[in-house]
Amino acid sequence: MNVVYQNSISNLPACVATVGIFDGVHAGHRYLIDQVKKHALQKNVESVVITFAKHPRSVLNESFKPELLNTLDEKIALLSTTGIDTCIVLEFNKEISNLTAQEFLQSILKKKYNVQSLFVGHDHRFGHNRTDGFPEYMKYGAEIGIEVIEAKRFSTSEFEYISSSKIREHIHNGDLISANKLLNYNYSIKGTVVNGFKLGRKIGFPTANIMPDNFSKIIPPQGVYAVRIIIDDSKFNGMMNIGTRPTIDTSLKTSLEVNIFDFDQDIYSKTVEVEFIQKIRSEKKFNGIDQLIVQLVKDKTMVQEILSHS
Repeated sequence: MNVVYQNSISNLPACVATVGIFDGVHAGHRYLIDQVKKHALQKNVESVVITFAKHPRSVLNESFKPELLNTLDEKIALLSTTGIDTCIVLEFNKEISNLTAQEFLQSILKKKYNVQSLFVGHDHRFGHNRTDGFPEYMKYGAEIGIEVIEAKRFSTSEFEYISSSKIREHIHNGDLISANKLLNYNYSIKGTVVNGFKLGRKIGFPTANIMPDNFSKIIPPQGVYAVRIIIDDSKFNGMMNIGTRPTIDTSLKTSLEVNIFDFDQDIYSKTVEVEFIQKIRSEKKFNGIDQLIVQLVKDKTMVQEILSHS
């Protein structure tokens, strides 16, 4: 996949394109991209995804803190697996935000990106204040020579509708099973291993304390999770606790600690990736360390069973 940034664009070939944030690059996005690719093949032109370096709302409202499923690098990596020819990364700014849908089609999509056909998601709106809809997009497109096509909506017998917001809702609820089904991959966070309290090793459950690399990504709610940990391209099973560790700590500071099974390497300062498979319980306060250890043994047994079937 060719990745083109806005400031390096020149003489782009004719293309069939779609525009969107594509946060998560989930199953619905992939279905849309497949339609773009098929139409581009029929017209013998390039297939293109146009996305944004930043969430548009964060540009329009500096106080808005996006809750993302992917960083930009992760999104580009996921888009590269779809078979799309080119990804254009658009620097959304105040000037672009003030363009009407008609102006965006004319000055950006037609003039700058050489779009011949545009696929619009069934619920996607663009342009200043997003007042226009698909009938207006078709009208504007016909006037300037862009074929505007309404994309078919993706649905299955299990899921009537897939959206990034629905996936975020599942993650906020701790339902990683549903989130991962909609994503078609395991939701993950990357972070650096930092020093912790080192109590885990004293009770037989050594943990790596993870400092997330990007706090715009959603952190699942407090609880214990079956996870897989990627370290230097190797993958390990483990269990993660997200929370304040109420049995042993009174600071109320949230930490992300992962116990990596059958692992004894020094990974301080390394960047690791944690894939969330399933939440197994909420965090709770136990009556002392001994009771905590008993629960951790049960947790590990449950997590090993879950991971053996996933």
